[in-house]
Amino acid sequence: MAGPPGVPPMTADDRRWFHVIVTAYGAWLPGDPRGFRTRHHREHVEGDYKNPPPPGLYDGLLARSKGLLKQGPVYFPPVWRPLVGGWFRDRLEQEGAQVLCVAVGGQHAHALAKMPPPPVPRYWVGCAKKHVTFRLHDLGWQGEVWGKRGKNVPILTRRHQLNVFKYILRHTEQGAWVWDFRTREAECGQNGNATG
Repeated sequence: MAGPPGVPPMTADDRRWFHVIVTAYGAWLPGDPRGFRTRHHREHVEGDYKNPPPPGLYDGLLARSKGLLKQGPVYFPPVWRPLVGGWFRDRLEQEGAQVLCVAVGGQHAHALAKMPPPPVPRYWVGCAKKHVTFRLHDLGWQGEVWGKRGKNVPILTRRHQLNVFKYILRHTEQGAWVWDFRTREAECGQNGNATG
């Protein structure tokens, strides 16, 4: 299992489940009316995505954030979502992760993956994002693809794992491309090999 430089190798038993959340470039900016957080929570911000701030409260900050973008926000068209999701999943698996499910929507992606403890998930997810970026550029995509970093939320209990699994699969209701491990098992049974 490859990890970041300076991190000792791990065994399969050291791995833990993580809810991986990555966003496209420009998808969630400071001042967003859906709610937002500043880096390291340096500033108090009213509201969050469940209870958004009052309308207009952060319009100035949002305008400034949009003005600082190098390009317009990225939106993955439906035809690209299976490609992005498949490449993201495949690269995580090449790094050594066990991936249960992946969802790719217009501006974000989720995965449920078993990986060694931090800092490895951040490194592996970064490798997967970079891989997707190079593959998209090979197909003619220009500019940025992903926002900075992302979140790798540790799964604490079996119930938490099941809730995240169901949450990711429900993204199909929002038009996301969704894949789970049962898809691969069905394909293996039909073809004798996995095509993802």
